[in-house]
Amino acid sequence: MTEYGRGSGSQPWHPEDPLYGDQGYNGQQYPQQQQPQQQSQPPYGQQYPEQQQYAEQQYGWDPSQNAGGQYCANPGEQYGRQDYYGPDGYPQQQEHHTGQHQQPYDTGQHQQPHGTGQHQQPHHTGQHQQPHQTGQHEQPRAGVPQQAHDTGQHEQWHPEPEHQAEPEPEEEKHPFFTGADDPDDPDGTDDSREESRRDRRGKGKAKGGGNAKGKNKRRSGTACLLVAVVLVGVVGGGGYLAYDYWQTHFGAAPDYSGEGSGEVQVEIPKGSSLTGMGQVLQKAGVVKSVGAFTAAAGKGVAIQPGTYTLRKEMSGSAAVAMMTHTGNFLTIGEGRRAVQIYAAIDQKLGLKQGTTKDVATSQAKNLGLPEWANSDPKIKDPLEGFLYPSQYSAAKGTKPEAILKQMVARAKESYAKEDLEGKAKELGLKSPLQLITVASMVNAEGMTHDDFRKMARVIYNRLKPTNIETNGKLEFDSTYNYLKNQSKLDLSPKQLRSFDDPYNTYFYKGLTPGPIGNPGAEALKAAMDPEVGDWYYFVSIDGKTRFTKNLKEHQKLVDEFNESQKAKKQG
Repeated sequence: MTEYGRGSGSQPWHPEDPLYGDQGYNGQQYPQQQQPQQQSQPPYGQQYPEQQQYAEQQYGWDPSQNAGGQYCANPGEQYGRQDYYGPDGYPQQQEHHTGQHQQPYDTGQHQQPHGTGQHQQPHHTGQHQQPHQTGQHEQPRAGVPQQAHDTGQHEQWHPEPEHQAEPEPEEEKHPFFTGADDPDDPDGTDDSREESRRDRRGKGKAKGGGNAKGKNKRRSGTACLLVAVVLVGVVGGGGYLAYDYWQTHFGAAPDYSGEGSGEVQVEIPKGSSLTGMGQVLQKAGVVKSVGAFTAAAGKGVAIQPGTYTLRKEMSGSAAVAMMTHTGNFLTIGEGRRAVQIYAAIDQKLGLKQGTTKDVATSQAKNLGLPEWANSDPKIKDPLEGFLYPSQYSAAKGTKPEAILKQMVARAKESYAKEDLEGKAKELGLKSPLQLITVASMVNAEGMTHDDFRKMARVIYNRLKPTNIETNGKLEFDSTYNYLKNQSKLDLSPKQLRSFDDPYNTYFYKGLTPGPIGNPGAEALKAAMDPEVGDWYYFVSIDGKTRFTKNLKEHQKLVDEFNESQKAKKQG
């Protein structure tokens, strides 16, 4: 027989037992018949005609009541309930779970339930089936054949269909699931749980061939290491963020100590804030952080834009002190001539007058001039136009060539930002040097920046071949003053037109061979973008520049200018 857990023949069966009456599949019962071992069994839910007829005669079974293979959900409701009395004498409910419907063997005798409340002892064939008693009811494992006692008849055992292989469960990563005891059964007394664990260990060994316990320990160690790494990363990241926030908002800014070493040139653009200056210094390696510089500078310190010669890795306070000490700097104004700048350098460094000019003449090719600087052999000074106006480091002990290199480098950098060559061609000029020359004239003649663009237009109008007002001559007093190294306003026309020199625009047509000064950024912009107009003349009277289109209007302004000059001398 395939039922597991039946009692001995001497023990009564309760009518409410689900197996009372040996119900068959779908509520059907089969009489016990001897069949040859080779004879095939009928499919589940079907009966041989002889079995069906026998069931109708013995039990009054009507096959139409179970049409469609339906069965009673609770067999105890049909036949009553039987209790199974265990070894301890207490009734126990018999449960029969194999995962599949098993066909009971019929004894061939009809057992009818009695309504008297008395327990009927079922008929037995003399075979006693001994239950497997362990003190607990264990469920038979699926796929394991159940042994039946020999009754003198050969009963064919049908193995239950094998369960399909269960998919490999995902590997547990937390140590709680990989090697720990069952939290619901810490002392391991639950046999069903222990049996389940034995099954899992058996599967693990069969598949992996290794020690499952050791594998669990390795997994547990890996999981612990992973958790530790994650925790360290979280704590470390949070700590860094907290430290960074504290340093940014409350802590002192990183700073070097001392006066630094070496030498580095730094250009502070015009209009830079303290923060902008600090960023320039940090990028150049002068200070360690912007905060160190701004903290040292404070709110009341005024630092001028310009070129500074500083040291590497200076403290913020040392950098501020060096940039604010007036004795360490030389300021060059816009439009100043080269000879004026040479004299200022000599004076600043305490050198003999003419020392810097001699250095400029002898070292001109080694100071970093652009290739297009010396395009005309008639140029009086190759550095003219390339000593960019700004503020420069000129502390005691600084060599003149070092300061000149700073100026040339600054001019070259500023000019490189503009398309001088393209603008020169657009305006009808031959080279970028001529564009710088126009800017130097504008800077020398103009009274204010508002005049620069109109003055540039006057120059371009006079340079046109169609110019009949001045016949191609610029006639700027500034050019004559340059070659004479003077600054006079009351020049006689005879003297101006009689002096033969390439830089005298009253004597020669067109532009001078080279710049007549060192223009600033505003003058250069005006030369590149002149204002539209038909002006050919201008006169500055009492600090205001007036522009005219013809000689007659211009002469009126000249007479007015001369009268103002006489009034000043008499007054």
